[in-house]
Parts: sequence; C-alpha cells; structure tokens
Amino acid sequence: MGRRTGAPSKGDRREQALLDAAEVLLEQTGLERMTVDAIARGAGISRGSMYFYFGSKHEVLAALVRRTMAEIRQEASITAEDLASSPIDAMERAVESVEKMWRDHGTVMRAAVEYGTAHADIGAAWDETVESFAATMRGVLARAGVPDGDGPQDATALARALCWMTERTFYQASRAPDDQLARAAETTIEVWRRVMTTPAPPEG
Repeated sequence: MGRRTGAPSKGDRREQALLDAAEVLLEQTGLERMTVDAIARGAGISRGSMYFYFGSKHEVLAALVRRTMAEIRQEASITAEDLASSPIDAMERAVESVEKMWRDHGTVMRAAVEYGTAHADIGAAWDETVESFAATMRGVLARAGVPDGDGPQDATALARALCWMTERTFYQASRAPDDQLARAAETTIEVWRRVMTTPAPPEG
C-alpha cells in the first residue's frame, strides 16, 4: 500500500508537536534535565498520551535526529540530481546547506554527536545520514575528475573522509561561544575545492 497523502492525521500532528517541544527543551535545558513530563506539557498532551508515541526521552531525541537528518538527505538528493551545475558549485551548495542545518538545528545535531555512542538508535540515525551524504558527494567528486574507484585516494574514500571532517568541523564551530559556522563553511569549502582541483597522483 502506498504512503498516504493529504493532510497529516491527528496522530502525526501530535508526534510532530512532541518533537517540536523536545527541540525547544533541548535548547533550554539540555537532554539530561529534559523530562518526559516537560515534553508532553510542551506538546499540550498528557504524559500517558506521550507514551503512545515514544517510550522515553531518548526515543524522542532519536526521532528528532531522524527528522532533522531527513532534511539533510533531501538536500543531498537535490545535489546529486543537479547535473547542470559544475561539481564545484554543487559542492559549495551542499556545504552551505549543511551550515544552514547546523545554524537552524545545532542543538539537535550536537546532541546526536554527544549521545550517539551511548544510545545506539541516536548514533545509527546520525551515522546513516553522514554515510548517505558521503555517497552523494562521491558522485560529485567523480564528476570533478577524482578517480571513481575503491582505493584510499579515490572518490569513495575521499568523500567519506571529507564528510566526517565536515561533520566534526561544524560540530566544533557550533560549540564556540561566538558564531563560527560561516567561517567553518568557508574553510570546509576550501578543503573540498583543493581535493577536487588537485590532479590525481600517477599510478605505480
């Protein structure tokens, strides 16, 4: 059966309200001090009703991470499908979209990094997104002339390393007391550009 279309159901709206409330609380109090009661209250439902959707605040955070990551995957898909622009332009737009996600949802994304090791569902949602983004960027590197093989100097390995570097660079920038995200984006774009424009080393 295909996915339903049309207006979201009452249950869908309640679930989104819980996620919205959790994101606000995450910003205000952090995960450790955030409670199930506070999430339910923020969403305008009872604690008992919340358990119909999520069993714990960590399940709420995992769902919040997945919702945020879905936006990044959507941007990655747009990058992959845009064959009309140059690889450099596609790369810059991809990094700029990541910067925007860190700016709009930095609290959620920091929590995904910080709690992903202790909570497997949170870590899996984060890891899958970074790896998905790396798969998209492999295609961008290949279009730029990077060898599309499986070696350590080829597009797959380079895209994966660069995407995890990008993740850590933005994570550190988001933790700075002043706004460092724009600077992080500029530096990250420069690293990507150098990889994409440096001739491949000769074989043998």
